[in-house]
Parts: sequence; C-alpha cells; structure tokens
Amino acid sequence: MQRVRMALPFLRDLGWEPTVLAVDPRCVEGAVIEPMLEKTYPSDIRVVRVVGVSARLTRWAGFGSLWLRCGRAIRAEGERLLSKEKFDLVFFSTTQFDAFALGPIWKKKFGVPYVLDYQDPWINDYYRRTGTRPPGGPLKFAFSQWNARRREPAALMGASAVVSVSEAYGTSFMERYPSFDRSRLSVLPFGAADMDIAAARTFRPAHALIPFGDGNFHHVYAGRCGPDMTTSLTLVFRAFKIFLAERPQEAARIRFHFIGTDYAPRPLGRDWAMPIARTEGVEKYVSEHRYRVPYFEALSYLVNADALLAVGSNDPTYSASKIFPYVLARRPMLVVFNQRSPIIAIANSLRCGVRFSFSDATDINALSQEIAEQWFFSGKMREFRGADGDAFSPYTARSVTERLASSFNASLPGESSQK
Repeated sequence: MQRVRMALPFLRDLGWEPTVLAVDPRCVEGAVIEPMLEKTYPSDIRVVRVVGVSARLTRWAGFGSLWLRCGRAIRAEGERLLSKEKFDLVFFSTTQFDAFALGPIWKKKFGVPYVLDYQDPWINDYYRRTGTRPPGGPLKFAFSQWNARRREPAALMGASAVVSVSEAYGTSFMERYPSFDRSRLSVLPFGAADMDIAAARTFRPAHALIPFGDGNFHHVYAGRCGPDMTTSLTLVFRAFKIFLAERPQEAARIRFHFIGTDYAPRPLGRDWAMPIARTEGVEKYVSEHRYRVPYFEALSYLVNADALLAVGSNDPTYSASKIFPYVLARRPMLVVFNQRSPIIAIANSLRCGVRFSFSDATDINALSQEIAEQWFFSGKMREFRGADGDAFSPYTARSVTERLASSFNASLPGESSQK
C-alpha cells in the first residue's frame, strides 16, 4: 500500500481523482493498524474497504492467504463500482498478485484499461535456481508458482502499462513473453516522503525495542529478512567478529537490532538474522524482533539510530525501497547489496553511506575484512555521509508520482474529459 499512500497527496494536482479499493485491515492476518498513516493523505479521498473471510476460520486448515479469503469480496465490490460509475483506469498495486488477473476480466467486461505494479516478481525462479527454501514451504510455493504461470500471461499482456521496482523485471518479461512491448514498462522505485521522517522524529514508541541512550552504539535494520539474505548478513557479522577480536573493549559497546524481519503473523514468525549471528559467534550483540511494528515506530528507530544497516538479498532483482527513508533519516549507513541490485546503482548515484557489493564469486572472508576495516576500524560508522540533494530529487514521493501519472496518461485510449 506504500505506493498508493505516497501517491494520494499528489494525484489530484496531476489530473487524477483516486478511489481506493482495499481489504479491511481487520481481515489482514497479523496486521499492524496505524491510524497515523491516514493523516498522510487528504482526508476526503474515497477509500472503499471490503470484508472477506477471517483467518481464524481458515488457519486451522493450514492456510491464511489474504487473496483466497478476500479476493471474491474485492472482485464483487470492484465490479459494483465499475458498473455504476465512470472510471478511466484501474491501477493494481499489491503483492497479492492474483488480483492482477482481474485486469483482463474487467477490461473485457467494462472496457476499462489497467496498469500493473510489480513490487516483487509474480513468477520467481530464485528459490528453484538456488535451492533455497521458499517462504511458506515448497508445496505452497509450488502451488503459487503454478498459479502464477497460468495467470500472468493474460494479465501482463493485456495491461496498458506496467510499472516495476526493478529493471530486471522487464528482462524477465521479455524472456517469458518475446512479444511483450518493453516500452510499456516504467521502472519506478517507491518514493520517499520528508513528512514521514518529520513525523517519525517526534514519535515515541509506547514500548521501545531499542534502549537508545544506554551508552551502547546501536545499528538498526528495519524490514524483511529471509533465507535470501544470508550473504549480506554473514558479511556484516563476520566483519564485526574481526573487529571484536582485535578491539574487544570498543566492540563490546556495539549492538545490532533487526526489526520486523518476518511477514508471518504471531505466533508463526521466525528469526532470520539471529541464526547467522550465532553461526558467526556474535549473537550476544544482536537482537531480532521478528514481528512487524507500526510504520512510524520503525521510522523512529531509524532516525534515532547511531548507524543504519542497509543489507540486501542474494537475488540481484531485489530492490529494497527502504533505502530512501534510510537516506532521509540522515544517519551513518552501511550498505551491503548484490552488485547487480538496482540499490547499489542508486546508492552510488546518491553517494550515500559506506557501500559494498558482492556476487556469487565473492570471497566472503576478504570482503568481510574490507568491511571491518572501512566501517568499524576506520570509525566511518560514526560519520554521516549525506546524499546529494539534486541526485535525490527523482526519488521523492512527488517526483515518482509524476512519473506514475505519466504512465496512467499514456494508458488512456484517447483524450478523456474525466479522470
């Protein structure tokens, strides 16, 4: 929902009147309800919420899929709206990819064009290629991929435009569908909103997870972890282990905090950073809160951190939108990503943080030593390196929304008098 939320304050100025169709938060298993988010967009924007089947009624059977529980309600309400009102475009912005399949159905039934937003790959061969255990387990993931291969071709090829967070998605589309018109694809990261960071600076968590001001030096990472992030986490922990061995007194005051690392609701979540910390023998200095926390609470940890960890996936297509609030938090930052990730290119262009990249051929010990020297031993972990202001301007929420609106405009069959 971040793409839509950040776009809502600007769409009217760009000629579009939005109506948001969404699942009621009470239907989202493990949802973190945060009223403050509703204050970040105009209060008079229409938001239509639908109620599906509660996860309490399905979890006993071993599934809690949001789309399986609420997809029918979304389709019914969407068709009610489209049949009664004039809409120029439908924009699907969600990681519940089965919703994309409604695009060709509604286009045929109501004559409305649609745009798809790929925040993650729908068809994902990373886990098969690497032998990594997929989220949800092999059986559920295999079913989701079988379903994706059935549904993606019609949804993608029928879209008037496609936006994605990574250029690599366009390459994969061309490989699967040679007739895909790549000119319809716009690469749009999630924008960053200064007003979110300003609000976070005054936010005080009711039960803080990090004891700032206790005399320790706190590194913070907020966001998803998983089995695909073993390399970046190993590099950071091994580098710290080198520092700990040579400067034990100084290293004893360093802490690493990982917040909201698992998507699963309570009590189903699991740790991802701690097992690697244990393997490297530095678990004493690491804490992990696996469950999601409110958005502004997470941002408050970033703006109050002594330093930030921006660590990425082994998957080169992974584009972590968190890099932008990290930049706006204006804290020292250690960046460790796959060398082919778009985040490395963005971080280099912004000249922010101390940056390292890896590949499948990387010597982990050698790069860990380099990180130890340039981050820990050099003292750069205490030095803020601000982003280039002009270079950052394309990544602001308004700038990204302007490009999104251009994709909307290009998707219209002709000049429209009502948007």
